[in-house]
Amino acid sequence: MPDAPQTRYVFVTGGVVSSLGKGIASASLAAILESRGLKVHMLKLDPYINVDAGTMSPFQHGEVFVTQDGAETDLDLGHYERFLRGKTTRASNVTTGQVYRNVIEKERRGDYLGSTVQVIPHITDEIQHCIEVGAQGADICMVEIGGTVGDIESLPFLESIRQMGTRLGRKRAMYMHLTLVPYIKSSGEMKTKPTQHSAKELRSIGIQPDILICRTDRPLPESERRKISLFTNVAPNAVISSIDLDDIYKIPSWLHQQQLDDLVVEHFGIEARRADLSQWDRVVASRDEQDVEVEIAMVGKYVDLTDAYKSLNEALNHAGRHTGTRVRIRYVEAEAIERQGGEHVLQGADAVLVPGGFGERGIEGKIAACRYARENRIPYLGICLGMQVAVIEYARNMCGFEGAHSTEMDPNTPHPVIALVTEWHDAASGKIHLRDFASYKGGTMRLGQQSARLQAGTKAREMYNAEIIGERHRHRYEFNNAYREPLEKAGLVISGETVEDQLVEMVELADHPWFLGCQFHPEFTSTPRDGHPLFSGFIRAARQHHEAHRANAI
Repeated sequence: MPDAPQTRYVFVTGGVVSSLGKGIASASLAAILESRGLKVHMLKLDPYINVDAGTMSPFQHGEVFVTQDGAETDLDLGHYERFLRGKTTRASNVTTGQVYRNVIEKERRGDYLGSTVQVIPHITDEIQHCIEVGAQGADICMVEIGGTVGDIESLPFLESIRQMGTRLGRKRAMYMHLTLVPYIKSSGEMKTKPTQHSAKELRSIGIQPDILICRTDRPLPESERRKISLFTNVAPNAVISSIDLDDIYKIPSWLHQQQLDDLVVEHFGIEARRADLSQWDRVVASRDEQDVEVEIAMVGKYVDLTDAYKSLNEALNHAGRHTGTRVRIRYVEAEAIERQGGEHVLQGADAVLVPGGFGERGIEGKIAACRYARENRIPYLGICLGMQVAVIEYARNMCGFEGAHSTEMDPNTPHPVIALVTEWHDAASGKIHLRDFASYKGGTMRLGQQSARLQAGTKAREMYNAEIIGERHRHRYEFNNAYREPLEKAGLVISGETVEDQLVEMVELADHPWFLGCQFHPEFTSTPRDGHPLFSGFIRAARQHHEAHRANAI
């Protein structure tokens, strides 16, 4: 599929070390260009052989971000959506696994007419095709290549963008390279040699960077800027300093001050209006208006890995900005609650949040955290598995269903209040028929955005101020509708369900100050400029709890 003739490409590469922030730098530049009236798409090319991120461990790769159309992708796509108004799709993330799968399928069908299938041209052509599909309709498409220059896994992607640059010409392609300029404390010097070598490595494969983004922990001196320019053949004004800032949402303004967006617009010869970053200025200024601090106890498995809950952390950050509240997250290991009890571990928290997750480890600690929040009337938000443990806890302790559980954790539970739909969908007779289900882990989940109807008079309806909402999902197990009637009689409120098939989407407690669970992942749709009604309501409730307890203590 040929790309639209007006689409320009900014290819973003990284050097020296990984995790320098290519995704945030790319998204920040895209945000500036969008504010100038340009339509910007963003793509991430990942060199791993996994077809997608769905089966990858958060310990290795951080969170799995889910797009609106149900793709399980790299967490950088979350940055893209938080900085841009547009939404990413499955075409926005291309992996080596996808590319090779596509090529092999074509070879098996005979599409190559007997040719010997090789990395060049077949793999590189497929990569370029994927880029062009993702760029459809954009004025500018920013293409981020994962990993660093010199990695053997990235070579086919780098060769592909080299070929695209040659084919499209300078008026439709440019290269932006992110590097590290370290400060050596013992000598009091900034060292440009790593950047020089990284640019040299890029040139050795035929790519001359047009822009260098230099990550530093302090402003880049003019003398070092000129030195980098001299040794990398990049214009001095195109050597951009990207310092460590205390707020990632300051980055668009920081890059705009150095006229990075002007470099892009002038390179492509595009007529665009002046940048308007007033919305980002308001986002940054909102931190100065936060007059109360609340502590949120987040009970999960990955307490040492903030990237495992990246979108969730950002959603709480956004809610704090929109409610004038400083949000401090206390990461709580669910197994610690199993060992020590909720009264000891969660004491002093202004609210409790149990996020999504998979697997049995720490599940009883999460259930105990939910019970602690319910019995002590502390605001509670359960997301995905967090909603499921709320149902399990209520079934056990308020309905008397001893041993109630999810069949994910206990296939032999006497009360499978959470189960695969294939295990309960024929329970109209009142009997629960457990069925065998394939253990295959790919393609068995409810993924992507789906619509839900919220019941009038509920807290959920109040938060969203809408009857029909759309949120993204990533789960296999569902609330078992065979237990709906007894749970509702005991006081559990079913406040939201899918529009089409009446799967339970939200639960809450009417006699609790603020207790909600949702089967979907609202964190994926929260943005710094708009926030999210569910998180804003949660933080307001935490703030009210904090202020009430502070007043009682005086």
